[in-house]
Amino acid sequence: MYTPISVPFGAKMLFNTVKLKPGVEMEDVELALGEMCNVVKETYGGDKGGFIAGQVFKFSGFVSKEGSLNGVRAADDHIAIVTFWNSFGEHERSHADSAFKEKFEALSDLCVDSKELGYDMLWQGEPECRASGCAG
Repeated sequence: MYTPISVPFGAKMLFNTVKLKPGVEMEDVELALGEMCNVVKETYGGDKGGFIAGQVFKFSGFVSKEGSLNGVRAADDHIAIVTFWNSFGEHERSHADSAFKEKFEALSDLCVDSKELGYDMLWQGEPECRASGCAG
């Protein structure tokens, strides 16, 4: 469940922001979110539907002064769901399936908004010494 992921070059990345309803806490959505992610992993993984890997993040409240343009603006509390797929078509087929829709509906009942955007990978990399274990 909590293992490193490997993303092949050329994967499609879907970035979903999920804004919770006022008064809904992370603890309130953990079960719905976990069940939805498990359905994606087990039902659509690999040759079964093109799912490669995914990650879920809770917004920490941190907004970078150094990495933000036009001044620092506040951001609403939200969860980010990042998934990697072989194709956008496979992603869309999985999300149109009743097994996914049932679990997503349970999560959406706790939310006021969700927006999922798709991205084409242009670059990926890591420090050379990470792979070779260089001393620093």
